[in-house]
Amino acid sequence: MQYVELVAIAAVFQFLFFGAMVGLERRKSGLKGPKVTGDEGFERMYRVQMNTLEMLVAFMPALFITSKYWPPVLIASLGTVYLIGRLIYWRAYVTNPASRGLGFKLTIAPIALLIFLACLGILMSLIAPSTNN
Repeated sequence: MQYVELVAIAAVFQFLFFGAMVGLERRKSGLKGPKVTGDEGFERMYRVQMNTLEMLVAFMPALFITSKYWPPVLIASLGTVYLIGRLIYWRAYVTNPASRGLGFKLTIAPIALLIFLACLGILMSLIAPSTNN
């Protein structure tokens, strides 16, 4: 389970890092809060942070629920793919938003697989309840 927890905290740190990058872009652009439009570099970094937040809403519960039913190393591996996908997404989006496809796929695929495995694990436990619960 510690592997899964490590991936989860890495996802939180990654999100906070993207937030710090938004702050740096805001300072660099001179764009005053609460404005979130008016500088393309800032807008790109801001969208990376917001898209990451949107993905975290699905990723975190799926990660932890799935880890209850499947080997933690497998689940942490899927989480690591998610983290790598977010990094690729970030680099692509800030340089050329049209090239963000690979990063997005490496984000959404692990989430979809985690959700599927969570549902499968839940259904299997309902059909054949464990005496350990």
